[in-house]
Amino acid sequence: QVQLVESGGGLVQAGGSLRLSCVASERTFSTLHMGWFRQAPGKEREFVAGITRTGANTHYADSVKGRFTTSRDNAKNAVYLQMNSLKPEDTAVYYCAASMLVLSTREDQYVYWGQGTQVTVSS
Repeated sequence: QVQLVESGGGLVQAGGSLRLSCVASERTFSTLHMGWFRQAPGKEREFVAGITRTGANTHYADSVKGRFTTSRDNAKNAVYLQMNSLKPEDTAVYYCAASMLVLSTREDQYVYWGQGTQVTVSS
């Protein structure tokens, strides 16, 4: 069982930046593809960004491309989401998730999930 713990959320003004972190409990972290998802009030959870197990490849939702960057440090069992130029529509609970098989935009490909961290962007 892999436990994922996110941190770094908070309240920020539009145009500002936040950096989310997600730390895994297992040494097998380097074998996992990692994804970031978010869920805004009244909306379904959606894919935001993902990174392959080695960090060689990343993928972003169109809505965040050019503003968000995901990276990882396998030595620290950690994955990060740098969010710049934040907009009010980025307000959501952000989750990190782990997939053992593929880097995917689909929730059902991820077997481990963190508890989420709230990001609120004021206008």
